[in-house]
Amino acid sequence: MTAEQLRSQIAALAQQITGKPLDSRLADWLNTEHGPLSDSFRQLQATCEAGVHDGWLCNREGGGIRYGRIFKPADDLQGFSVDVVDMESIAGPQHVHPGGEIDLVMPLSDGAQFDGHGAGWVVYGPGSQHAPTVTGGRALVLYLLPAGQIQFLQGAAG
Repeated sequence: MTAEQLRSQIAALAQQITGKPLDSRLADWLNTEHGPLSDSFRQLQATCEAGVHDGWLCNREGGGIRYGRIFKPADDLQGFSVDVVDMESIAGPQHVHPGGEIDLVMPLSDGAQFDGHGAGWVVYGPGSQHAPTVTGGRALVLYLLPAGQIQFLQGAAG
Protein backbone atom coordinates (compact mmCIF):
# COMPACT_ATOMS: atom_id res chain seq x y z
CA MET A 1 0.00 0.00 0.00
CA THR A 2 1.26 3.46 -0.87
CA ALA A 3 0.56 7.14 -0.28
CA GLU A 4 -0.62 7.33 -3.89
CA GLN A 5 -3.24 4.66 -3.19
CA LEU A 6 -4.45 6.60 -0.15
CA ARG A 7 -4.63 9.79 -2.21
CA SER A 8 -6.69 8.03 -4.87
CA GLN A 9 -9.08 6.64 -2.24
CA ILE A 10 -9.51 10.06 -0.60
CA ALA A 11 -9.92 11.84 -3.97
CA ALA A 12 -12.77 9.49 -4.92
CA LEU A 13 -14.47 10.09 -1.57
CA ALA A 14 -13.89 13.86 -1.65
CA GLN A 15 -15.53 14.07 -5.07
CA GLN A 16 -18.68 12.51 -3.59
CA ILE A 17 -18.89 14.98 -0.69
CA THR A 18 -17.82 18.20 -2.38
CA GLY A 19 -20.31 20.99 -1.85
CA LYS A 20 -22.18 19.20 0.95
CA PRO A 21 -22.49 21.08 4.25
CA LEU A 22 -20.32 19.71 7.05
CA ASP A 23 -23.10 18.68 9.44
CA SER A 24 -24.85 15.66 10.97
CA ARG A 25 -26.54 14.81 7.65
CA LEU A 26 -23.11 14.39 6.06
CA ALA A 27 -22.02 12.17 8.95
CA ASP A 28 -25.16 10.05 8.50
CA TRP A 29 -24.55 9.78 4.75
CA LEU A 30 -20.89 8.84 5.21
CA ASN A 31 -21.77 6.20 7.80
CA THR A 32 -24.44 4.76 5.51
CA GLU A 33 -22.42 4.79 2.29
CA HIS A 34 -18.87 4.37 3.64
CA GLY A 35 -19.39 2.98 7.16
CA PRO A 36 -17.40 0.28 8.94
CA LEU A 37 -19.00 -2.58 7.01
CA SER A 38 -18.28 -1.06 3.60
CA ASP A 39 -15.46 -1.93 1.24
CA SER A 40 -14.39 1.72 1.11
CA PHE A 41 -13.97 1.86 4.91
CA ARG A 42 -12.03 -1.40 4.99
CA GLN A 43 -9.78 -0.23 2.15
CA LEU A 44 -9.08 3.13 3.81
CA GLN A 45 -8.30 1.42 7.12
CA ALA A 46 -6.01 -1.15 5.47
CA THR A 47 -4.12 1.59 3.63
CA CYS A 48 -3.76 3.70 6.78
CA GLU A 49 -2.61 0.75 8.89
CA ALA A 50 -0.04 -0.17 6.22
CA GLY A 51 1.12 3.46 6.04
CA VAL A 52 1.69 3.61 9.80
CA HIS A 53 3.47 0.26 9.74
CA ASP A 54 5.66 1.29 6.78
CA GLY A 55 6.43 4.71 8.27
CA TRP A 56 4.93 7.06 5.67
CA LEU A 57 1.92 7.90 7.87
CA CYS A 58 2.06 9.34 11.40
CA ASN A 59 5.81 9.84 11.12
CA ARG A 60 5.94 12.65 13.68
CA GLU A 61 5.36 12.49 17.41
CA GLY A 62 4.47 15.03 20.04
CA GLY A 63 2.85 14.75 23.44
CA GLY A 64 2.37 11.00 23.06
CA ILE A 65 0.50 11.33 19.75
CA ARG A 66 1.85 10.17 16.41
CA TYR A 67 0.61 12.33 13.55
CA GLY A 68 1.27 13.75 10.13
CA ARG A 69 -0.27 15.78 7.33
CA ILE A 70 0.01 13.43 4.39
CA PHE A 71 -1.60 15.74 1.79
CA LYS A 72 -1.95 19.50 1.60
CA PRO A 73 -5.18 20.93 0.16
CA ALA A 74 -5.38 20.21 -3.56
CA ASP A 75 -7.84 20.30 -6.44
CA ASP A 76 -8.02 16.51 -6.74
CA LEU A 77 -8.88 16.38 -3.01
CA GLN A 78 -11.60 19.03 -3.49
CA GLY A 79 -9.58 21.48 -1.39
CA PHE A 80 -9.24 19.22 1.64
CA SER A 81 -6.00 18.53 3.45
CA VAL A 82 -5.54 15.01 4.83
CA ASP A 83 -4.00 14.24 8.22
CA VAL A 84 -3.80 10.98 10.15
CA VAL A 85 -3.21 10.61 13.89
CA ASP A 86 -2.39 7.51 15.92
CA MET A 87 -3.66 7.94 19.48
CA GLU A 88 -3.93 5.62 22.46
CA SER A 89 -6.06 6.64 25.46
CA ILE A 90 -5.01 10.29 25.26
CA ALA A 91 -6.40 13.77 24.63
CA GLY A 92 -4.89 15.96 21.97
CA PRO A 93 -4.60 19.75 21.88
CA GLN A 94 -7.72 21.92 21.90
CA HIS A 95 -8.38 23.40 18.47
CA VAL A 96 -10.96 25.15 16.30
CA HIS A 97 -12.16 24.04 12.86
CA PRO A 98 -12.78 27.28 10.90
CA GLY A 99 -14.29 25.35 7.96
CA GLY A 100 -15.26 22.20 9.84
CA GLU A 101 -13.61 18.77 10.06
CA ILE A 102 -14.50 15.31 8.75
CA ASP A 103 -13.04 12.41 10.78
CA LEU A 104 -12.75 8.74 9.93
CA VAL A 105 -12.39 6.77 13.18
CA MET A 106 -10.54 3.46 12.82
CA PRO A 107 -10.21 1.67 16.18
CA LEU A 108 -7.19 -0.60 16.49
CA SER A 109 -8.24 -1.84 19.95
CA ASP A 110 -11.63 -3.33 20.78
CA GLY A 111 -13.66 -0.60 22.44
CA ALA A 112 -11.45 2.31 21.38
CA GLN A 113 -13.44 5.48 20.75
CA PHE A 114 -12.68 8.93 19.38
CA ASP A 115 -14.65 11.69 21.11
CA GLY A 116 -17.15 9.05 22.23
CA HIS A 117 -17.55 7.51 18.75
CA GLY A 118 -16.49 4.05 17.65
CA ALA A 119 -15.62 3.02 14.09
CA GLY A 120 -17.10 5.31 11.47
CA TRP A 121 -17.39 8.95 10.51
CA VAL A 122 -17.71 12.04 12.71
CA VAL A 123 -18.34 15.49 11.23
CA TYR A 124 -17.70 18.78 13.02
CA GLY A 125 -19.26 21.89 11.53
CA PRO A 126 -17.54 25.19 10.75
CA GLY A 127 -16.41 27.04 13.87
CA SER A 128 -16.58 23.95 16.08
CA GLN A 129 -13.82 23.08 18.50
CA HIS A 130 -12.67 20.17 20.63
CA ALA A 131 -9.74 18.48 22.31
CA PRO A 132 -9.62 15.25 20.27
CA THR A 133 -9.70 12.35 22.69
CA VAL A 134 -9.23 8.63 22.24
CA THR A 135 -10.45 6.42 25.10
CA GLY A 136 -10.51 2.67 25.59
CA GLY A 137 -7.41 1.85 23.59
CA ARG A 138 -5.73 2.78 20.34
CA ALA A 139 -7.26 4.28 17.19
CA LEU A 140 -6.19 5.84 13.94
CA VAL A 141 -8.14 8.92 12.92
CA LEU A 142 -7.98 10.31 9.40
CA TYR A 143 -9.24 13.84 9.13
CA LEU A 144 -10.14 16.06 6.24
CA LEU A 145 -9.89 19.82 6.75
CA PRO A 146 -11.39 22.26 4.23
CA ALA A 147 -8.49 24.37 2.89
CA GLY A 148 -6.31 22.73 5.58
CA GLN A 149 -7.65 25.16 8.18
CA ILE A 150 -7.12 24.44 11.85
CA GLN A 151 -6.41 26.79 14.76
CA PHE A 152 -4.76 25.39 17.86
CA LEU A 153 -5.60 27.09 21.15
CA GLN A 154 -3.50 27.85 24.23
CA GLY A 155 -0.18 27.96 22.43
CA ALA A 156 -0.44 24.47 20.91
CA ALA A 157 1.49 24.01 17.68
CA GLY A 158 0.04 22.53 14.52
